[in-house]
This record gives sequence, C-alpha cells and structure tokens, in this order.
Amino acid sequence: MANAREIRRHMKSISNIGKITKAMKMVAAARLRRAQERAAASRPYAIKIKEVLSHVVADEGILAGLDIKRHPLLQQRAEIKRVAYLVMCSDKGLAGAYSSNVLKMAAAEIAACDKEVVVITSGRKARDYFLHRGYTVLNSHMGFSDRPQYTNAADIAKDAAKRFADGEFDELRIVYTIFKTALSQIPTVEKILPVEPPAKDSKAGEQANASFMFEPSEDEILSALAPKYLETVIFAALVQSAASELGSRMTAMTSATDNAAALVANLELSYNKARQAGITRELNEIVGGVEALAQSQE
Repeated sequence: MANAREIRRHMKSISNIGKITKAMKMVAAARLRRAQERAAASRPYAIKIKEVLSHVVADEGILAGLDIKRHPLLQQRAEIKRVAYLVMCSDKGLAGAYSSNVLKMAAAEIAACDKEVVVITSGRKARDYFLHRGYTVLNSHMGFSDRPQYTNAADIAKDAAKRFADGEFDELRIVYTIFKTALSQIPTVEKILPVEPPAKDSKAGEQANASFMFEPSEDEILSALAPKYLETVIFAALVQSAASELGSRMTAMTSATDNAAALVANLELSYNKARQAGITRELNEIVGGVEALAQSQE
C-alpha cells in the first residue's frame, strides 16, 4: 500500500488534470453553440445548390449547348477507374470517439470499393491514419478542423477540382460527420463529383424537367456555379465536422472531469486510511518505547 505522501502527490496530480479537463470542457461548450449555428445555417444552402446542379445535368438540352471542356465538374466519366475519398477528421485528440468513428467509416467504405482508391485528408488525425497504413494520400489539409473558414473550403475545393479535371481520379466522395447533438454525431459518406442527376424515384426527380433560364448564358453561369457548388458542399461538411468535434470534446471532457473528481474522492479515503495507520503505528511505537524504558529501569 502506498504511503500517505505518495497518495497525496497522486491526489494533487489528478486534481490538476481535472482542472485542465474542466477548462477544456468550458472552452468547447462556449464554442459549440456558434459552431452549431454555422452548421445549421450552411446545410440548407448546400442541399439547394446541389439540387439545382442536379437538375441542370438532368437537362439534356442544357448540356448539349455546353462546351464540356469548360465544365469538367459536370462531366460524366465513361468509366470509373479511380475513386478519391475526402476524409474530414480532427487535428487534435481528446475528442472522444469522434476521430475513430469517421476513420472507421472511411476504412469500411474504402474496403468495400472495387476501384482503385486515393485519399485527400482534412485534419492531422486523418493524414496520420492513412499514411501509416500505406494509402495514396494526394494532399493533406490541416490546422483548422475545429474552426474552419470558407477560405479553407475554397482551397480544398480548388485542389480537388483541379485533380478531378486533370484525371487524377474519376469520382470524389466525401466522408464527414453530421452533427445532431453533443452526444450524437453521425459519420456519413456522400458522392459530390461528378454531379449526378436526381434519382427518378425522388421528389427532386419529379422536378427534374423544370426549365431553367440563364442570363447572361449557360456557359458563364455554370462556370461560376459549379466551383461554387463544390466549395459550398465542402464548407458545409467542414462546419458539420467542427460542430461534431467540439460536441464530442465537450462530452469527453465532462466525463474526464467527473472521473477525476471520483478518483480524487477515492484517493482521499485511501489517504485518510494511510494517515490513520501511520498515526496508529507511531502511537504503538511510543507505547512500546515507554514500556521498554520502564522495564529497563526496573
């Protein structure tokens, strides 16, 4: 059994860790509300712009009048040879199972894909995971996982669009986490390139025959709209992932703080027992010494 001094030193260490986790919980909670608002605000716009482009590529009349070389993001490849996965994860740890959940989802999707696979990562954890396992990582984006800006999404989109246009891959899928609550985040996979027509059995498919009027022209509008679509979808995924990371971190730090408090309470009980045992031992030694002195004097 450890002595009272060792237990007291351990109590102080655990108490300091509890203070750190409590501070991290408060920081994550303060930033979570803002991140949650951004996630909720960005998702409807991303859904709508994807719906509009889906209707456009479903309209053969519009596509027939386009120079497809000017719109590579709308080009349907005759054969899918290589698939790219854009995996969004965290830069830092201490966020519970957030990173592991999205990486497990990505690994399962890649394993189920029967095409050649390449990876683009957002977040240090994703980069390290795929590099250590020998995957082909085309590019890594880091340093903004918990506070992404639109410029970060634009940089990722520009890089992905160039690689898609250059033929480095024929299809782009994004793996990220949808924020529901601080206790619930759902890893998901979406295909974002090339833009596909809406499913015929969906409500969007029923509206696919809607006509569009372009001013000044289809070429000019779609030249701006297609890259904007990619940026918007990626930004919406980034803010969803950021909210999920902060929610998971807040939950993990809350649990860690509670566990630290419980451990300190248990250690305090052990400390009191050790201290009482030490006092009892000292009293026994004193009594024994007195008796030995008395017997020697007799």
